[in-house]
Amino acid sequence: MRVIVALGGNALLERGQKPDAENQIANVAVAVKTLAKLAEKHELIITHGNGPQVGVLALESTSDQNLTKPYPLDTIGAETQGMIGYWMLQSLQNALPGRQVTAMVTQTLVSAVDPAFDNPTKFVGQVYDQSEAEKLAEEYGWTVKPDGQYWRRVVPSPTPQRVVETRLIRKMVRDGVVVIAGGGGGVPVIRDAQGRLAGVEAVIDKDLTASMLAEALECDAFLILTDVPRVMRDFGTPQQAEIAHTTPHELRAIDFPAGSMGPKVEAVCRFVETTGDMAAIGKLDQAEQILEGSAGTIVTPGATWPLASTL
Repeated sequence: MRVIVALGGNALLERGQKPDAENQIANVAVAVKTLAKLAEKHELIITHGNGPQVGVLALESTSDQNLTKPYPLDTIGAETQGMIGYWMLQSLQNALPGRQVTAMVTQTLVSAVDPAFDNPTKFVGQVYDQSEAEKLAEEYGWTVKPDGQYWRRVVPSPTPQRVVETRLIRKMVRDGVVVIAGGGGGVPVIRDAQGRLAGVEAVIDKDLTASMLAEALECDAFLILTDVPRVMRDFGTPQQAEIAHTTPHELRAIDFPAGSMGPKVEAVCRFVETTGDMAAIGKLDQAEQILEGSAGTIVTPGATWPLASTL
């Protein structure tokens, strides 16, 4: 099968963990153990989050006295794609000797009039307590919002329209290359009246970009791999229960938090509704079992997986 994987931020940096390079490289090595097994059996495209890394680099840029003004978010997004892509590229090359692997800095088109620019919602950077977050917001002009028991910076997150380099990614996948692309949702860009590209101050949701890319590349399966085994119904209440097999219609009837599970659910629903293929949300180390139908929350038009045609 042709499979696209969207790695959750926990695959690179666990909550509360220092964003040192050594920690992230070690976490990438753990993730690659799973990814390499998938690549041995399937055509594989990998996307990843970059929220914590964007936050670190943005803070460094803001506080650097050598700069007249901080680097814009699109540039920082490109920096994180290069950095994380390098870690993943090297680890996958070591795990898959003789296999061609590439990491791309990719751009994602958005609308210049997307309403998200007037309502920042995308969490980036480290977590803070409320008083520290409010202090940083006042000092740097940030918008901050609660994220669970912590507070984080939020930035605009416009809807992705197309990955600019889609045709090139498709060609490489057909040639057997393992492709790392769309990291952090891609570098957000718009086109002007002459068709020229320009970056914008935003961070795109990586799961929505992965969903869009999965459709464009005609993937058979779209996996969002996180640190949770399944999506939960009535999470945090005595009635909470795991969801194993479901449909987009059933998932859309449930209210999920906009800052966490909501975008993931929206991404898998969009892919299944558009393509009729399979999407799932589950734990990174259970990726193979998810494709077999025995783990994760699996979303299909008829809530049935695997299909006879995939066996």
